Amino acid sequence: MDDELKNTKNLSGVVLVKEFVKKLPETPGVYRMIGAGGEVLYVGKAKSLKKRVASYTQVGRMTMRLQKMVSLTQDMVFVHTHTEAEALLLESNLIKKLKPRYNILLRDDKSFPYILLTGDHDFAQVMKHRGAKKRKGRYYGPFASTRDVNKTVVILQKVFQLRNCSDSYFETRKRPCLQYHIKRCTAPCVGLVGKKDYARQVKDAQAFLEGKSDALQKQMAQDMQAASAAQDYEKAASYRDKIKALTAIKTHQDINIEGLKNADIMALAQEGGKSCVQVFFFRAGQNYGNRAYFPRHSADEPPENIMAAFIAQFYEGKAVPQEIVLNTGVVEKELLEEALSRDGHRISISVPRRGARKRALEFALKNAQAALKSHLLAKLSEQKYLEDLAALFKMDSPLARIEVYDNSHISGTNMVGAMIAAGEDGFIKSAYRKFNIKTAAAGDDYAMMREVMRRRFRSVLEEGERQNDKYEWPDVLLIDGGKGQLEACCEVLEEYGILEDLTIVAISKGPDRNAGREKFHMRGHPVFDLPEKSPLLHYLQRLRDEAHRYAIGAHRTRRKKDISASPLDAVSGIGTKRKKALLLHFGSAKAVENAGISDLQSVEGISHAIAEKIYGHFHEE
Repeated sequence: MDDELKNTKNLSGVVLVKEFVKKLPETPGVYRMIGAGGEVLYVGKAKSLKKRVASYTQVGRMTMRLQKMVSLTQDMVFVHTHTEAEALLLESNLIKKLKPRYNILLRDDKSFPYILLTGDHDFAQVMKHRGAKKRKGRYYGPFASTRDVNKTVVILQKVFQLRNCSDSYFETRKRPCLQYHIKRCTAPCVGLVGKKDYARQVKDAQAFLEGKSDALQKQMAQDMQAASAAQDYEKAASYRDKIKALTAIKTHQDINIEGLKNADIMALAQEGGKSCVQVFFFRAGQNYGNRAYFPRHSADEPPENIMAAFIAQFYEGKAVPQEIVLNTGVVEKELLEEALSRDGHRISISVPRRGARKRALEFALKNAQAALKSHLLAKLSEQKYLEDLAALFKMDSPLARIEVYDNSHISGTNMVGAMIAAGEDGFIKSAYRKFNIKTAAAGDDYAMMREVMRRRFRSVLEEGERQNDKYEWPDVLLIDGGKGQLEACCEVLEEYGILEDLTIVAISKGPDRNAGREKFHMRGHPVFDLPEKSPLLHYLQRLRDEAHRYAIGAHRTRRKKDISASPLDAVSGIGTKRKKALLLHFGSAKAVENAGISDLQSVEGISHAIAEKIYGHFHEE
């Protein structure tokens, strides 16, 4: 890719764009429109950068929204690519990373869970997996949710009786665990099943996960008949139960499409300027669950644009199935197919008009419409709470974002501050932050709160931005605490000159720390409370409890890390292997600390230089 073009100073809006057009070649690439303070307003791709950017100079042909975007533009950045498909992939990557306000944006972008049948042990383990596929074995998925994975893992245990215990647990067993007694494992850990028989269990499970359940059921039926003929009725009953379990899976799947192997069914529903995309995952002919997404876009955005942007961002960094089935067309369909077709695997995007796929889309559309209706009702409820809070706190402007702060520690140890955020869409979990307290004295709650405030707002002010993708500006700060915590926060905000820009409220627990008797503290206002059955009180309690949950979780994680920490962790050049070798040789970190250089050097993997480094670490003056 070519270097980015240099900035054009002291220009903005259409004038700036015209200057850039003069310098641009007619080659594919990606452009970014930059606003005040470096905020990325929009990311776009083009087959010809010159022609595409030139379209932003034709003000009369643009919508009011695009005119506003161009007027806010103070700089542009360009990246040249070899092909338009490459530009499309880069565009989707940058949109997900930068979250520009004028782009269609897929906000919920969690990785999908898989099922892993491990391949690095004589007796394979069945387990849930999320993240990079580093471990040897066979991966099946993606599944729409952890719940869908859990259901399938339970079936694999019931029908094929595969172990789900860790390798370390497996190696230390002396007798069968509960899984064996409830007939969900054949106890290979204590030799109740041999490698050959267990390998057949694994092979059958693989056949099921690869969509060969019909052949598997047919074979099980034959085995059941054979066991019955041999009067081995217990074995015959076992096969019968397995057949019933496999049949139940098919019966409970919402959609089954004959001949559909690897595909995603996507249905777009719209109402009130909002959209929902319902995605059904099919792999190996089986339904791996469904999930609803609510992309952000302007109210007048055409459906074909929304779906195209959704697909590009949805599959960025993820495996793409052979077929994507839609209920609406997409812009630049051929380009999307080209960009998503990787490693020689051709991807097809289709909008069926009849047949089984059309019926499946109708089912998916009903799910999308129901999910959207529920989402809009929830959003209306959240908006009402925000409006009522703005009135309660006597705010002059609308309330769009609340940040809630809480601290957690035990007797001043492992001190952690936590921040959660909420808005009209509910909790904004991508904005949650935790702060490991570094300077406050042990157990000083007020000093902890001051440190959290400084670290939260100093970074924003130093960057010269009061609103960007990472640190969006809040309207209300809700502090878990009383008057002391409130004053500690106000001190810092006054120091930064932003106290008047924010509404700060502290919520303290009532007498005997009873829920429902909370007191609210605001600077310059008398202390007040709310009726015990007030919906607004329940909403504030929910915010406070979420911050408390997050703070406790962060504290427990830090405490657990400290408990498991070893003095050897601080020695540079000592990795996991060497640390393990030292501990196995000497028995404890204390013994390593007291060992001499010659003793240390006798450990496998510890050279004379490393031995001197370890000795020097523990004995330096």
